[in-house]
Amino acid sequence: MQKKEIAINVENLSKIYKNGVKAISGVSFSVNFGEIFGLLGPNGAGKSSTVRILSTLSNLSDGSAHIAGQNVTKSPTEVRLLTGYVAQSTGVDAWATGKENLLLQAQLERVPRKKINKRVDNLLEWVGLSSVSRKLVKTYSGGMKRRLEIAMGLVHEPKVLFLDEPSTGLDPESRRKLWNDLKYLQKQKKITVLLTTHYLEEADYLCDRIAIIDKGKIVAKGTPSDLKSKISSDIVTLEIDNQIDLASNILTNLHGVNSTNVEDDKIVLQVNNGKKILPSLVLELQKKSINIVSFSFNSPSLDDVYLKFTGHRFEKDN
Repeated sequence: MQKKEIAINVENLSKIYKNGVKAISGVSFSVNFGEIFGLLGPNGAGKSSTVRILSTLSNLSDGSAHIAGQNVTKSPTEVRLLTGYVAQSTGVDAWATGKENLLLQAQLERVPRKKINKRVDNLLEWVGLSSVSRKLVKTYSGGMKRRLEIAMGLVHEPKVLFLDEPSTGLDPESRRKLWNDLKYLQKQKKITVLLTTHYLEEADYLCDRIAIIDKGKIVAKGTPSDLKSKISSDIVTLEIDNQIDLASNILTNLHGVNSTNVEDDKIVLQVNNGKKILPSLVLELQKKSINIVSFSFNSPSLDDVYLKFTGHRFEKDN
């Protein structure tokens, strides 16, 4: 029996496709009602496969998953009534108007006939499309189409909304507008949102909690601030133009250096006090005639968290 306050509960979820590819391996997490929860990871990490299972569009290979207490395998119809799903690729009819798309979706979701028109009008107003509701969707911008898709995912008033890469392909302005809409949705409608993303900034801004997924496995979970606090060190980056392996060995053994990672011609270090230790790092390398092209230091980011738990940079995976 699932707890009432848990909107999504996933335990040891695995997915193996017919070609033998293991997309998900023992994934476990839970999402509270009213929470925006993010699955953060590069393309191919297993995010979309997880969401497709939770939305009953794909079968699981092992483990279990519940939405508001309903088993996704045993009670798929009940789960579909409880959830809305917005896929990566567009699901709108470009040759219909925005309102026609929403009316059709409402009918497919079996919204009571007497409630359809009012609900559609309210949603169009909420996503800021009332003034263009009678225009063909092919005339809409990418951001407008995405907002229409979210409205379509909400037309049957689900308890949980799945968003698969919601801001992919949007320009920065449209992306920020979408983020603010989702925050408003959470606040006003108290809806639970599970989104997948490969944007670090998106996860940091939107999500109450995140799970970092890498190669089908969750490697870290928590609030963005909690995850960043696990890296108590400053991050120092040194660009080296010769003997990078020797430089890494020298720096690894210095007092105050917690870890080192070599990335092409750069060495990324986690250190106790960036400003204080940086001069001594430079001095030690100069003693061995190792040239430093540039250096920088900063506070930990989600990319640094990703590096800590996976051993490689997030940006390189995308």
